[in-house]
Formats: sequence, structure tokens, C-alpha cells
Amino acid sequence: MSQATRDGRDWCPEYLVAIDPGKCIGCGRCFKVCGRDVMTLKGLNEDGELVALDDDEDEEVEKKIMVMNDTGACIGCGACARVCPTNCQTHAAEDVALV
Repeated sequence: MSQATRDGRDWCPEYLVAIDPGKCIGCGRCFKVCGRDVMTLKGLNEDGELVALDDDEDEEVEKKIMVMNDTGACIGCGACARVCPTNCQTHAAEDVALV
């Protein structure tokens, strides 16, 4: 679904729909540029399960990754994709994102 910019040019937002845990390095760059809490940082344990991060930095966390937090809050600006060093995110237009 195409929208328009302030001056009337066509623009189609592409929403964040997935983050590849195999590629994500948990750097937090995407989180820092997103003011909408679309993503959050979680830990992966040795069994590949997502775990919450404690202030104590659990010893069971093998790797930190960004995960989807509030998909409905994404406005499709693409800022997160522009700062991601590993290209681990998947973005899609609204008609694809809702499927």
C-alpha cells in the first residue's frame, strides 16, 4: 500500500517482519535508532532458547541477539536496516507483512 511523503511523492513503507538470529550479533545499533520499542535484546542459551537478560548477566547466555518486541509499533522507516552491519533483518511492504 503506497503512501505519500510530505510533498506528495509516493512512498511505500517496509516494515520489520523478522530478525535472523543466526546473523544478528546483538550490537544494538538498530535498537538505538528505533524510538518505538519494535525490538529488544535477549539472550540465547546453549540449547538455542531465548532467555531474558538479567543485570547479573547470566552465565547460561551464549550469545545476545535482537528479537521482535512490538511488531505493530513499526512505522516502516527503515532506519534499523540502514545501521545493521550484518543485514540480518527482513522488511516487507504492508500487504506482505500482514500475510
